[in-house]
Amino acid sequence: MLGRHSTVIAAAAAVSCLVLLSATSAEGAARAPWATPRAGSAYSLALRLPGPAAESGHPREPVVGCEPKLERARRQPADGHGVPAVAIVGASFTAGVGPGNPGKSWGVVVARLLHWDAVIYGDPGAGYVRAGVGRKGPVLAEIARVDLRALAPALVIVQAGHDDIGVRLGLERWRVEQTVALIHAEVPRAQIALLTVFAGRSPSAAAYRTDHAIVTAGRAADRNVIIMDPLAAGWTFPRSQDGLHPTAPGSAWIARTVAGILREHGVRPVLQPDAAGAIICDWSIPAPAPPR
Repeated sequence: MLGRHSTVIAAAAAVSCLVLLSATSAEGAARAPWATPRAGSAYSLALRLPGPAAESGHPREPVVGCEPKLERARRQPADGHGVPAVAIVGASFTAGVGPGNPGKSWGVVVARLLHWDAVIYGDPGAGYVRAGVGRKGPVLAEIARVDLRALAPALVIVQAGHDDIGVRLGLERWRVEQTVALIHAEVPRAQIALLTVFAGRSPSAAAYRTDHAIVTAGRAADRNVIIMDPLAAGWTFPRSQDGLHPTAPGSAWIARTVAGILREHGVRPVLQPDAAGAIICDWSIPAPAPPR
């Protein structure tokens, strides 16, 4: 008989297969010539970013060539590109809602602080259960679209929770366990970090219950998981008028805080980064910025 851990892995693998099958037609349509960004686009092409990114356009879908180019660079360290990689998946905070620019999302800023390569995939409204406004979630689906085995990231960060507030807690815990199991199956050596519930200025009791479910399930699935809990820790940062999402300075504050927590768990920046800079592939689904 399969043990509980094996059952979770099998379930996660099954979910990832279903996700990929259901997404095939949409992904195929997205990877078309019209999706190519205009010259100077900052994150959807595989660009090397030694300094602050350009303020420029961002397409609504993944662009052909970014992640494969990153993977080729990582397989050829003789070319001078041997930095670690991080995969970041999540919801509106990861997609850059608040600053209104994916290039100013906390995930992009974290990658730049670390001087690491990064693949970033965010869909506003996505959670461990919720599909998100672009229907690219839940986060299991986002992870399934990122080729973790080819990318071989040293770290995988999952940002989700707010959009699952009110979801049945048993289902939430199961999906968190599936997510951790899938990451372990794809990249057994990667560290896993969960960035949990962001709530508004007056969080509800349901928000705390969802947050607790994510934290307990994450730790049950991986005793070494890095927990970054904005709700329990009372993170305070500049917010948009919606009371939830960060402004650009707020997003930078979140990135610095995340980088600090990661540093406490042995995740270090590259001290002598490649002169060409890191490669950042951002596949986030953009959404309008909240009013300021």
